[in-house]
Amino acid sequence: MRRPRLRSDLWRDRGFVDLWAANGISQLGAQVSVLAIPLTALFVLKQGALEVALLRAFTVIPFVLFSLPAGVWIDRARRRPLMIAADFGRAANLASIPVAYWLGHLTLTQLYVVATIHGALTVVFDVSYLSFLPGLVSRERLSEANGKLLGTAAVAQVIGPTLAGGLIGALGAAVAVIANTASYVASGAFVLHIRGREAKPEPSAARGRDELLEGIRYVFRQPNLRVLTVWTSFWNLFTSGFIAIELVYFVRHFHWSATEIGIVMALGGSGLVLGALVNERLVARFGIGPMIAYSGILFSAGLAWVPAAPSGFWAAPVIVVTGFVGSTVGFFANVNQLTYRQSITPARLLGRMNSVVRLMYWGTIPAGSALAGLLAGPLGLRETLLLAAIGATVSCVPIMVSPIRRATVPSDAGIPRDGGLAPAVD
Repeated sequence: MRRPRLRSDLWRDRGFVDLWAANGISQLGAQVSVLAIPLTALFVLKQGALEVALLRAFTVIPFVLFSLPAGVWIDRARRRPLMIAADFGRAANLASIPVAYWLGHLTLTQLYVVATIHGALTVVFDVSYLSFLPGLVSRERLSEANGKLLGTAAVAQVIGPTLAGGLIGALGAAVAVIANTASYVASGAFVLHIRGREAKPEPSAARGRDELLEGIRYVFRQPNLRVLTVWTSFWNLFTSGFIAIELVYFVRHFHWSATEIGIVMALGGSGLVLGALVNERLVARFGIGPMIAYSGILFSAGLAWVPAAPSGFWAAPVIVVTGFVGSTVGFFANVNQLTYRQSITPARLLGRMNSVVRLMYWGTIPAGSALAGLLAGPLGLRETLLLAAIGATVSCVPIMVSPIRRATVPSDAGIPRDGGLAPAVD
């Protein structure tokens, strides 16, 4: 019997299309800041590897400090207004960089403050968005919806670095950030256009602390969710350190310009598009558990090719090819763990579940970023990148032998409506 196609239905859903447009525009703009802000520290403020690595740490520190209370708060409120406020707030925050540069007052301290505020507002947006989506589309369509949203983000990550490199070359790193400001304004406008799709949460008489503990208990008592959360925390410790100094390595070791870096990152990241196109078919063929369990170690092993790449002509081709493979399997790991988490979580716990998971996922990133920056001096950039790649690969071994390899996404009927623990999925 032929499976019914639900693909076209989502494109006829105006609310989903608005969210999809908001996501695509903001993701494209964010690629400019990913490249422009570190290069502002490097080229405009003449900072070193540690200072650049700390920029990433300051961006994710709010995930450590703010995620848990944000989850309780978000579960008590409508998510769409929070997403709108976060988008417009991020736009105003980033606009301060080109303004300060034009006035001649831009400092490293300001970049750290902007990174911290951006991280806090991103906590609000991300937890709200992840909790809003399962109410916007049916749970049977979550995998497809996540695939479309993350697939569009993948396209943004492919063309974004090239766009960013061109803007930085034309306008300068500090001024190019204004493109991300405009993208957040547009994103907020699209989310504002979503109408009548979110019910007001039922008032809760429980104390915030009790609601928070309920969310924590849910994450750590659901066996596969617990394994997934702990694994990703350790994985992010190493991969964040790698990412934090990779850009510095490209500049210092290969002497690449912003445009060259943008092209290499775009070509290497284009595997995300392939991942988005084939993920649903592979999940149907192999199951969501294996797609999660084996993608992480394939991605991690590929990281070692960056420090192993030879200097000269072959550096860029090697990094592009391994980046393409890594970004393909990285998409599999990302979209499938997200769909799995959303699918097994009761609606009223989504905010708290996402906040606890985000804390665990992102909480190790500041430590990994700072550690890589500190080690890069005495060990060297190349050696630190190789050490991070090895650590990321080893951290994936436990999940490869865990029961999550056999996990399937439960049907909507299997999700408890009373907020109790979902049964273990083996």
